[in-house]
Amino acid sequence: MITFLSVLSVLLLLFSGFVCWQVLEQRKVIARMLENDHIAESDQEPELVITLRILDPIALAKRESRSARVLADKLPVMVRKMVYQEVLKELEEELMEREIDVEMQIEYR
Repeated sequence: MITFLSVLSVLLLLFSGFVCWQVLEQRKVIARMLENDHIAESDQEPELVITLRILDPIALAKRESRSARVLADKLPVMVRKMVYQEVLKELEEELMEREIDVEMQIEYR
């Protein structure tokens, strides 16, 4: 039994050494790839961003504005843009009232 446990311990030690060697090699490969792509390693945390998507901007526009009821069927793209601009303006006003500094913009994807 002692022989079996000794052999098993040696095999586990060899396997652990192999796994450690693989981890070190992977780190070298990653470092090389980052260097080749000119990506600097940084200890900074990722930047957090809030994304807002209005699920039904046409219905919102029709509910909130008389003129949007007429325009929504004829110019839906323009109405969507106007809805997002108005929501952005209202959010900005609310955050300014609460003295929260933000940078807000509309991204077109």
